[in-house]
Amino acid sequence: MHTDKVRPNIALKEWAVSVQALAEGKQMIMMRKGGIIEETRDFQLLSPAFYLMPAYEHQKKHLLKDEYKNKLDETLTYWTPGMETIKLEAYAEAVEDIEITDQDTLDLLREFHIWTDTFAQERLRWKKKNPLHLLILRVYRLEEALEIPMLDAYNGCKSWVRLDNIADHSKITPVIEEDEFQHKVKQIKQALVQNVTKK
Repeated sequence: MHTDKVRPNIALKEWAVSVQALAEGKQMIMMRKGGIIEETRDFQLLSPAFYLMPAYEHQKKHLLKDEYKNKLDETLTYWTPGMETIKLEAYAEAVEDIEITDQDTLDLLREFHIWTDTFAQERLRWKKKNPLHLLILRVYRLEEALEIPMLDAYNGCKSWVRLDNIADHSKITPVIEEDEFQHKVKQIKQALVQNVTKK
């Protein structure tokens, strides 16, 4: 797939192990409440499309399902303290931004992500007054990964970073075929509707 659209110079930071799962088509959702630096306000979807920037420092193996714990170790082979560049290999479009406020709804989505119930519960409980944003993502791989300077502005516990002077027109390929993607979106929505019907 090729696109002539100019992609926005913005990236959403996420655990590297999660970015890897997204880029491999193993996952298509993300849960967000904002980074620590954004603690005075709720998470906001600043752009409907964005690069996925892997974050390495705060990954915790015990918050991953067993089959993904070794994947975390794999991501750390690409990270060193004070690294001068960072590689962007995936791009995403948010097709849904769903607000979740209760544990029952979250429990119904456990098969759609790589995290343990403990991780999901912690995300929901943090900043309890704010909803948990469930982003359903259409993810694409870049034919040629972007290796960009790791600027100080990209560091820290924040959700969004503005990328400096990125002009990327490379070919991108969806990690999940359209039919499969729509089927999974339908499954997620059915799980959400199932919980509403029970209440």
